[in-house]
Amino acid sequence: MTEMNINEKKVAVVGIGGVGGYLAGMLGRVCPHLTLAARGGRRDSLLEKGLVLHSDYKGEIMIRPERVVPIEEMGQQDYIFVCVKNYSLEEVCRELGNAVTDETVLIPVMNGADPGERMRKLLGKGTVVDSLIYIVAFANADYSITQQGDFANLRIGIEDADEKEQRKIEEVSELLTAADIDHKVVEDIQQAIWKKYILNCAYNVASAYYDNNIGQLRSDPVKAKEYEALVREAYAVARAKGISVEQKDVDAILHRFYHELADDATSSLQRDIRDGKQAEIETFSGYIVREGKRLGLDMPVSEKMYEGLLKYEQKR
Repeated sequence: MTEMNINEKKVAVVGIGGVGGYLAGMLGRVCPHLTLAARGGRRDSLLEKGLVLHSDYKGEIMIRPERVVPIEEMGQQDYIFVCVKNYSLEEVCRELGNAVTDETVLIPVMNGADPGERMRKLLGKGTVVDSLIYIVAFANADYSITQQGDFANLRIGIEDADEKEQRKIEEVSELLTAADIDHKVVEDIQQAIWKKYILNCAYNVASAYYDNNIGQLRSDPVKAKEYEALVREAYAVARAKGISVEQKDVDAILHRFYHELADDATSSLQRDIRDGKQAEIETFSGYIVREGKRLGLDMPVSEKMYEGLLKYEQKR
């Protein structure tokens, strides 16, 4: 993709939270036709002040998108990064109808194992490029975005990509390169997605269930063993689904738990439940439990914590 192509491309970001805000900030430096989908106070702030990104990795960034509109007013787009919570995906896809053509590329940068698959079924047009991101980022009360740490790295790909899909992956890669967004094109994107998802099935679920940080979880022998069980149960589901994860991936996830994660680390699921917000319980817990049952697997710890998290949600 040449610079002239980028200048002509219509790029949109839907969901201007931590992840979407980081991507929008980076893209806004090189994409003159950038549309951000936002409503209410966030839209007012973006129109008045632009998007402000405080990034440990990339520095202080402020961009002014060409347009800030509700999703249904975006118009046709060439590339759409979808960075919303999983529970919003169906509604977002309905609202995206007029923005997507057969040539549009959609990149869901979301939690969970199946947003790309769901998006393909819901939209029925365009090309969906699967992805995941390793990042620590969040939106602040003033709608600015903070990215912490010295990394923000995407993985992109499509399982068994045909010629057209391969071309679309390459286009997305060129766009990300132009925007200085670290990424890799991976052949086995499902393996990459599930490596992160297995980690989150333990990290998010155990921290939210006990409302403990990582230090509290690993210093309690019972809770630490339950964390291990959550990892192994999710790994068993992945293997039963034919995902090419291996025992070494489990070992790496557990090594990270015991030796790498900060003592005060908390999860997005934990914070949302603590703050009384709608939470991605189904994404991190419900999905893996249902898939395990469907595949005839025994998942006692995952089931126990899912039932407990649902009680928190009912109280909310």
